[in-house]
Amino acid sequence: MSSRSASSALGTGLKRCGAHATHTPRTAHLQTACAFSTTAQCQKTTKLRSDMYRWLDMKSKKFEDSEQGGPRYLGHLPNQPFPLNTLFRSEPVLDECMREEIYRRVKEDKVSLKAVSADLSIDIRRVAAVVRMKAIEKKWESEGKKLAKPYARAMLNLLPKTSYNPGRQTIHEPVNDIHVHKLTTQQLFVPVSESRQFTREDAAKAFHRNLLSADARSPHPELIELQKRKLAGVPAEENLQKFQADTKAEEDALVEKLERRAVQEEERTTRVDTGRFEYRFKDINMEVVGKNGRGRKAVGWRYGVPFDDRRKGQIKIPTSVP
Repeated sequence: MSSRSASSALGTGLKRCGAHATHTPRTAHLQTACAFSTTAQCQKTTKLRSDMYRWLDMKSKKFEDSEQGGPRYLGHLPNQPFPLNTLFRSEPVLDECMREEIYRRVKEDKVSLKAVSADLSIDIRRVAAVVRMKAIEKKWESEGKKLAKPYARAMLNLLPKTSYNPGRQTIHEPVNDIHVHKLTTQQLFVPVSESRQFTREDAAKAFHRNLLSADARSPHPELIELQKRKLAGVPAEENLQKFQADTKAEEDALVEKLERRAVQEEERTTRVDTGRFEYRFKDINMEVVGKNGRGRKAVGWRYGVPFDDRRKGQIKIPTSVP
């Protein structure tokens, strides 16, 4: 049967049903409608559905809502949320109590960022980020802005957390990891006399003449000095005070340097306020652009002259070994 004849037959059937329904009593409308599908209904349960119900009966109890907070993952490990992705691990986050403690120490007690990082075992960059975010939060609260506190609490309940426990503080993350420099990935054979002491500074100079040692590239070089003083027999209280004083002096010197740089930048800037706009003028030395016009101290050095990395005929491999 062609598609046109099938359509006309179907239309005729529909018309007949409609015409018949016009003369039938009201009880006829309660009858089941005609089913046009010819596919047989599956009377058996599939294997996947059976496995799902078996898993719900045996292992789903611990994933039900209970009074115990914290995440409950499907993986075999406590920090494995995805069983099929065994390489992914859910790292802990700082809870609200820990963030408040960090903000209180830095802003109220005037403790240096490095001292807080070493004491609470939190990376110094994370400590600085927490202080900035808490400062914005305090400012918004003073301005009467509404914060998404319920959403934050709900998200924290889904993640592992590191809380503040005085006296029994757990390690949140390594704080003194050193970035692997690309120059140190090569293998070298350096002949050294047996009577000479080969230090980390010598190892750095062997890789490159301008490469700093591991102690100098450490995020917390003060911790290395603290350990050296500890091995030398310095009392613990005096050693800790020396560490806090050194980190505080370094941070104060950095703040003073930034303030001095801001003052110098303001002195070099001439401001003209027209009421609607403010124009800023600075004296620029055009000699700092260099021979190729890409001097880092020049104006617009990022978007002035295009790079040649996509131009044909250019040598893109190193031509010299440092």
